[in-house]
Amino acid sequence: MSPTDHGEIHYHLAFPLPYRTFLLIGLGILGWATNLHGLDAAGVDAVAAMELRTDTNPSKPVMPVHHSASFNHSKAIVLYNTVYRLLFHYSTFCFLSWCFFRLLTHGDALLVDYYGYIPLITAIMLFLFLICPYNILLKTEREKFALAIRRCIFPPPSGPIYFSDIIFADILTSFAKVFGEMWLSLWMLKPGNSLLVPPVDDTWIRWIFPAVTSFPFFLRFRQCIIEYNIPSNDSQRPLFNALKYATSFPVIILSAAQRIVVTDLKGQKAAGETWHGEHPLFRLWLLAVVINSLFSFWWDVTNDWGLDLLRFDTPKTHDGQPPRSLFLPQLHSGTPLIKRSSLDSLSSEETRYAKHVAEIPRYRQRQSCIGLRATLLYPRVIYPALIFLNLLLRRSWSVKLSTHVHSTRDGSVGFFWLQVAELVRRWLWVFIRVEWEAIKKAQERISTSQLDEQSGDGDYEMVPAPPDISTRN
Repeated sequence: MSPTDHGEIHYHLAFPLPYRTFLLIGLGILGWATNLHGLDAAGVDAVAAMELRTDTNPSKPVMPVHHSASFNHSKAIVLYNTVYRLLFHYSTFCFLSWCFFRLLTHGDALLVDYYGYIPLITAIMLFLFLICPYNILLKTEREKFALAIRRCIFPPPSGPIYFSDIIFADILTSFAKVFGEMWLSLWMLKPGNSLLVPPVDDTWIRWIFPAVTSFPFFLRFRQCIIEYNIPSNDSQRPLFNALKYATSFPVIILSAAQRIVVTDLKGQKAAGETWHGEHPLFRLWLLAVVINSLFSFWWDVTNDWGLDLLRFDTPKTHDGQPPRSLFLPQLHSGTPLIKRSSLDSLSSEETRYAKHVAEIPRYRQRQSCIGLRATLLYPRVIYPALIFLNLLLRRSWSVKLSTHVHSTRDGSVGFFWLQVAELVRRWLWVFIRVEWEAIKKAQERISTSQLDEQSGDGDYEMVPAPPDISTRN
C-alpha cells in the first residue's frame, strides 16, 4: 500500500464524509460573519446595501426592508456578533459530536460503520434546532435564516427579488457539491453501505446526486427569470444572468453520464478510471466546463463587480456621456450630498439624526486605473489579485462540480481542499459584490438629491437622509 493510499484511508477513518460536510457548513457561517465584519470595518454599509433587517423582536415579520440612507455602524455590529455567536454554538456541538465519534471508533473501519448513526443523529438535532419554535438560542437569527431559505425555494412569482436573497442564493451555489455530499452521506448509512466508500447504484437513484447538486443553480436561475419578467424591468441583464447559471447544468449532467459509463464498463479497461479522453461524453463535458468557467468569470468581473477589464463597451449615462466619478472627496457611500450651510435649516430631530456622521468612517475616492472603475472603495491592488484568483478558482470549481471525478475514493483529500478554496473564492466575491451594490445604490440616491447649483466653494457635508417629515401625522 502506497503512502498516499494509507493517508486516504486514515483520512476517511478519522474524518468521514458527514463530518466534512459539517465543517464546510461551519466555514460558510464563518465566512458570512467575517464578510459582515470586514465590510463594516471597511466602511461599506452592508446593512443598507443588502436591505437587512436588524430588529430583534421575534414578533415582527423578518423580511428585508428598505433602510434610510444612514449608515448605522451599530446595526452591523449587532448582525455579525450574532452570527459569530451562532457559529460558536454550531461548531461546539459538531466538535463534541466528532470527538464522541472518534472516542468510540478509535480509527477502526468496522466501528466507523457501526457508529455511523452518530453523525446522523447530529444532523437531525441540528435540523430540529433550526426549526425550534421556542425563544432560545438565537431564535430571531434562526427565523431569519429559515425565512431566507423559504424565499429562495418559494420566491414570489411576480417579485421582488431582494438583493440579500440574491447573495444568499449565490452562496448556496458554492455549496452545491456540499448538498450533494449530504445526500451521499445519507445513502452511505443505508444498511449494506459504508461510510468509507461512496456507494455505486445502477438504478434511477444515481441521478439524485446530480439533481441535488443542480438545485442551487436552479434556484438562482429562477430568481433571474422572475427578475426578467417583472413588469418594471426593461433590461436584458437578468436573462443573460439566467443563461450563466444554465451553463452549469450541462457540466453536471454530462459528468453524471460519464459516471454511468464508468459503472457500465465494469471489467473493461475503462472501469475504475476517472478521465476518459477518448469518449465523446468527455469532450462534450470539457467544452461545457470551458463555457461555464469563462462565462461565469466574465460575468463576475463585468457585472457583479462592475469592473471595466472585460467590458465590450464603455458604460454610458442617460445623456450618452461616460459616467462621472460617483464620490467626491470625503463622500460617504449610502448618504446623500447636501450643502453644509443648509444644515442650519434642519429641525432638531433631523439634526440629531445627522450627528451619527461624526462617528462614521468616510470614504476617500481611490485613484483608479485602466480595467477597473472610477470608484474604488478598497485599495487598488486588491482588485487585480481577486480577478486572478477568481479566474483560477472558477476553472477548478467547474471541474469539482462534476460527479464522475468523485466516483472513487482516491483524491478526495484534494477535492475537499478544492471545496474549501471555492468557499474562500465566494467569501472574497461577496466583498466586491456588496461594495459595487453599495456604490450603485448611493449613485441612485445622489442622482435624486437636490444639489445647490449656485455653490461656488464646493463646501459639502455628507449627512444621512433624515426621516421623511412629510409623511408624519
